[in-house]
Amino acid sequence: MLWWALAFFVVAIIAAVLGFGALASAAATVAQIVFYVALAMLVISLFVYLFRGAQGNALT
Repeated sequence: MLWWALAFFVVAIIAAVLGFGALASAAATVAQIVFYVALAMLVISLFVYLFRGAQGNALT
């Protein structure tokens, strides 16, 4: 998911350099939303891992 945020960020940078202000703004907004969603999913999965412990881990 962070790859999508990075892709939209690159699109925003390229659009800004080329002078497409509205497109750059929209791409930057989407990249920011995708980044925060990925960050929230990381935090949630970290809490789930910490509270479940190694009992739910199929690799052990």
